[in-house]
Amino acid sequence: MNWRSCAQDVIALTTDGIKIVAELRDELSRRIGRQRFDLWFQTGVQLAVQGNTIVVAVSDQFILERLRKQFLSDLRAVGKQQFGQSPQVDFLVEESLKTTVSDETTSSADSTQARTAVRQPTKTMARQVEPPCRRAGRRFACLESYVVGGGNRLAFTASQSIAQRPGSVTPLYLHGPTGCGKTHLLEGVWSAMRREYRSCRALYLSSEQFTSYFLEALHGGGLPGFRRKTRDVDLLLVDDVQFFAGKRATIVELQNTMDALVRSGRQLVLAGDRAPNALTELGPEFSARVSGGLVCSLDVADYATRLGITSQLAARMGLPMPAEVREYIATEVSGDGRQIAGSLNRLWATSEALKQPITLDLATKALQDMLQACDQLVQLADIEKAVCSAFGVTPQLLRDDRKSKAVSHPRMLAMWLARKYTRAASSEISNFFGRRSHSTVISAEKKVNGWVANGATVQVGPGSYRATDAIRRAELQLRSG
Repeated sequence: MNWRSCAQDVIALTTDGIKIVAELRDELSRRIGRQRFDLWFQTGVQLAVQGNTIVVAVSDQFILERLRKQFLSDLRAVGKQQFGQSPQVDFLVEESLKTTVSDETTSSADSTQARTAVRQPTKTMARQVEPPCRRAGRRFACLESYVVGGGNRLAFTASQSIAQRPGSVTPLYLHGPTGCGKTHLLEGVWSAMRREYRSCRALYLSSEQFTSYFLEALHGGGLPGFRRKTRDVDLLLVDDVQFFAGKRATIVELQNTMDALVRSGRQLVLAGDRAPNALTELGPEFSARVSGGLVCSLDVADYATRLGITSQLAARMGLPMPAEVREYIATEVSGDGRQIAGSLNRLWATSEALKQPITLDLATKALQDMLQACDQLVQLADIEKAVCSAFGVTPQLLRDDRKSKAVSHPRMLAMWLARKYTRAASSEISNFFGRRSHSTVISAEKKVNGWVANGATVQVGPGSYRATDAIRRAELQLRSG
């Protein structure tokens, strides 16, 4: 995608773009067969075109992964026929598709407007009286649909506050493990401000999008245009900032963008998987800028929050679900909202296929393999990767001989997880982590069990966590891969 004016993009989508999408759909139907096309692309899926990029919007992560795995090559093939070259194919989750499937023509233009809502600069934002959380074309989540619990209450309150009083606290940084609701809050702030202020210039970008657009502008001589798009806004939201690691030029550009927005009192919202001081790969300058605003952590959802998410998603999907089934899912499925959504999709599909009502017995059988997959035994390398990703440490640190807590605690935690999730012998675990004796593993296991029993706080990399929270964080990272 290049950085043309937003108005030009919309004109293209309302004329040629509509025809292109229709032709892509027809060709895809012929390529994969009408029956498969109707099964996968008629309900809960929308196609759009942005330049030479095909955008596939789907209702949930479960469907996204299936479409990407089964049809990515087909989408590229039909796109090549249309554009003369193999196109980029972007997949994204639009939660509103679970309940509303709009006309493909409308969604093509509207989804672009929703993702890049940057208009000509205005000096003030005028209030707009329009109560609905989601107007036609809006695909972002709403704050009103967010399930609040003990682990996310502060982050939710902060998000509400800045949506009501933009610029009062900037930047706002939200951090927590995968699936804890960070993206929902970012989208909710976007929705709230776009609803309240008619002239609000708002831009929502993932770190991947920011990087891609910046590099394209850098190599194509379009830096002034890129900077106008990212800095001449009232609200900038950037998700998954941890993926800027190793992209030094992009980090510098982001920091300069942050400085420009903060100086002018504009609202900036960022989200990542770790606390600012744990994002060591982004450098101390980034951490200092983020820490100068408001930092809010989100924990994995507790049982009450998971039950609320389950009930809300079931209601949105129109699933008649007894209380005992909702409680079963909230108990057995991890705190990741995406996994809860995937479980409900599986349950719905099983109920439809077997023509049976949803009962506890049906849920137990339908979700058995999914729940087992979450708890399956893994390899030592998987443990190492999970601990390093969850806490921002390196494999070399886990094997370091130093006895400081910042080094020994993550290593002991990794050994404890290895004992729990692998069939490796103590001697194998000790060798893997560079220890001489298997007794080190036995000692680590006892130590971690003591932390858990006593509610101790442990030093894991640059951050400190309650032992149970550290274990949970690592386990979620292990499950998500």
